[in-house]
Amino acid sequence: MTQEKRIWLARDRALFLGELPPARMHAHAAPVLLIGLSGPITLHFPDGRRETCHSALVNADVKHGLDSGGEYIASLYLEPDAPETRLLKAGWLSDRPLVFDPILSPARPRSLERRLQSFDMSQLLPASALGHRAELDNRIARSLDYLREAGDQPFNRANLANQVHLSESRFNHLFREEVGISFRRYRSWSRLRSVFYHVAKNQSLTEAALSAGLHDSAHLSRMFQDMIGIAPSRVLRGLQGLQVLR
Repeated sequence: MTQEKRIWLARDRALFLGELPPARMHAHAAPVLLIGLSGPITLHFPDGRRETCHSALVNADVKHGLDSGGEYIASLYLEPDAPETRLLKAGWLSDRPLVFDPILSPARPRSLERRLQSFDMSQLLPASALGHRAELDNRIARSLDYLREAGDQPFNRANLANQVHLSESRFNHLFREEVGISFRRYRSWSRLRSVFYHVAKNQSLTEAALSAGLHDSAHLSRMFQDMIGIAPSRVLRGLQGLQVLR
């Protein structure tokens, strides 16, 4: 199994493979599947609880820290409108914020790594993990499409609500209900993703932060610590590949 540190970015999902330092308390804006590919990982929580496992499926907005113990790990993120996100929310994530050891210690890590790169959740998780698909509300799905089309351009929330024929207050409520996080937090998350797209175009972190609509590199660092738990430079240090999938 390769020990290279690599990132794959797709429209509604992303994958990180590599080693990372301990991540302090943070909360993602998207569901994430964490896997210790070379050994166990440890998650810790605001109440002081610690859980050591081989893998964990963590829902959006669940506060936790991660200590991979120097192991080679995988982090697979699904966006709110990814089909698998809706299946998981109708399945395992319908009544619990996280699931420990959805994938046990991998007997064939190279095969698992290939399945991760294909983003095929039906091959990664047992059938019981995925419920009957509940479609994302069409108005929220359209708003996510509008955000992607806008890219790094400033986007007024009131205008976005108007585009999908909702009042701003109703839009805020429906967005959180459907996506699991606030619109503001999702917008921050989408800017973090945008930073990586700009880094893939050989921009520096500072240039990428400005291109993604952030004030400066300090703004990026604060946002990254809040949502990923470590500094962005630590993720990119020693990175052998950053691939954008179409």
